[in-house]
Amino acid sequence: MTNRHSSILGAIGNTPVVRINNIAPEGVELYVKLESANPGGSVKDRLAMGIIEAAERDGSLKPGQTVIEATSGNTGIGLAMICAAKGYPLVVTMAESFSVERRKLMRMLGARVILTPASEKGSGMLAKAQELAGKHGWFLARQFENEAGPDIHSATTAEEILADFADAPLDYWVSGFGTGGTMKGVARVLKKRSPQTKIVACEPDNSPLIGSGIGQEYLSDGSPAASHPAFRPHLMQGWTPDFIPKLAGDVIKAGWIDILQPVPGADAMQCAKDLAQQEGILCGTSAGATFAAALEIARTAPKGSRILAMLPDTGERYLSTPLFAEIEETMTEDEKEIAASTPRYRFDATAPAPVGQTPEAPSEAATAHVEEIIGNADEPVVLFALEWCEFCWSVRKLFAAAGIAYRSVELDGPAYRENGWGGDIRRDLAQRTGAVTIPQIFVGGKHIGGATETFDAFNNGSLSRLLADLGRPVDAEGIGNAYGFLPAWLHPRGKAAAPRKDAA
Repeated sequence: MTNRHSSILGAIGNTPVVRINNIAPEGVELYVKLESANPGGSVKDRLAMGIIEAAERDGSLKPGQTVIEATSGNTGIGLAMICAAKGYPLVVTMAESFSVERRKLMRMLGARVILTPASEKGSGMLAKAQELAGKHGWFLARQFENEAGPDIHSATTAEEILADFADAPLDYWVSGFGTGGTMKGVARVLKKRSPQTKIVACEPDNSPLIGSGIGQEYLSDGSPAASHPAFRPHLMQGWTPDFIPKLAGDVIKAGWIDILQPVPGADAMQCAKDLAQQEGILCGTSAGATFAAALEIARTAPKGSRILAMLPDTGERYLSTPLFAEIEETMTEDEKEIAASTPRYRFDATAPAPVGQTPEAPSEAATAHVEEIIGNADEPVVLFALEWCEFCWSVRKLFAAAGIAYRSVELDGPAYRENGWGGDIRRDLAQRTGAVTIPQIFVGGKHIGGATETFDAFNNGSLSRLLADLGRPVDAEGIGNAYGFLPAWLHPRGKAAAPRKDAA
């Protein structure tokens, strides 16, 4: 079989099943299905493709029509990928409480993201999507009741599971529910073709919608009539909205759930960390929750049992959530000790001479080159930078926001890499300005300084006045304190950092 595809759509599905070796209880075979291997990073790639292609077939989605959907993020990312490949504009509505990474991923893929108040929960973002679809005539994907979701899981996910365990059928299949599409699509196939497999549904222990025994009321179109009374906010993004989706309700009504397993939020996060650090499997909180349920089943299952847990997505879209709250951004003390154990523990190829040593003089060619760049009246704003430097990117963001055109001289880029040319330029800058750090900014041949000096000049208005004298007006409207463009790790508790002189 070839692994060459005509588009990104061909890479969806056929995700791997991996055995858990280090944290599984003895006497059972515990496996996970890695849906993060889908190109959009989650199980929702399947649903997104199923919905779009079914709508194309029945004519409910017209060429070039805008697609809209309410999503906690993964469905939106999957739809954004599919719509980008197929040429459909996409708008998603999403509660503001979901992770920032998801918004950025959708926007990176070309989608527009409309945030709804966290207080309105999942039903609020759904109501906004319905409202926008009705007003503009957009195609509403309706993931929570669209049968195309379970259909594609029956055709792909379930068939993959049956094939992967053809030698010895599964004893337990474990899954949470978001839309209910995965659960309905897989459960109905397993009940028919692998009837000895027990279906384990899991949900947050503090938000037991199914476990409450209280039914969900639906409108005539299958959408929820109201929030479920048992809903409480929980840690598992993508799991259990504030209603039981119709697709999940169908599973309950059919009696396909053999075991209902509640999961504490702390167990979900711990299992996600254990999978990463003991098995090398990076997954999100909802995947950690599903695995926590599977572990609980494994502890009491008969010896020799085979258990498969669905891991719906990757951990990379949880960086701003509690899952990563204890993961350091800067070096820990033991990392600093390792770094300092050898003399060369900074990796700037063009770093200045160590303190106490006489710096090497720049070449005449380097001095002439810098003179030519900063003296060019057609490009009066010059940023001497390093591609990887966060302070350089902070200045770039300020310039972009203020509409300041500039020339960026990347001293670690290909043009300056050979024969230490970038280091030579850097030596000239150090001699010229008295500063050994990068970035260094010049305006009209005048040295402004590094990142913080440039922010100071913007804040006090001197940068705007200097550029106005050069016929380059600055749009400072709405920008506020330029220090807000510094890296997030310099902003304690999300506030703009105080001025500091750190740089590359």
